[in-house]
Amino acid sequence: MIEIEIEKNSISVKGHAGFAEPGKDIVCAAVSTLFQTFIASVEELTADVIIAEIQPGNSLIRYAVLSPVSLYLLNSFIIGVEMIAENYPDNVRVCKH
Repeated sequence: MIEIEIEKNSISVKGHAGFAEPGKDIVCAAVSTLFQTFIASVEELTADVIIAEIQPGNSLIRYAVLSPVSLYLLNSFIIGVEMIAENYPDNVRVCKH
C-alpha cells in the first residue's frame, strides 16, 4: 500500500503499491511520476524553495510557503493521486491533514 500524507508544509509518500512485481507496477509508476513531476514543475516554473528527498518506498517534500502557482501545481498533484487512489483503493491511500 502506498500512503500519501499531505500536510500544511509537507507531502510524504511511503510504501509500495503491490499491484504488480517491481518494475512492472503501473500504480507505483503513476504515483512516482506525479510526485516527480510536481517537484520538477515547482523547481522549474517558480522561485519557491522545496526540499525533496526521494528514496524507494519513502519520499518526502518539505516547504515553508508556496506561491499561488505552486499551490495550483500541488492541487493538480492531489487530484491525480486521489484519482489513482479511487481506482486502486487496495494499493493507494491519500490522507490530508
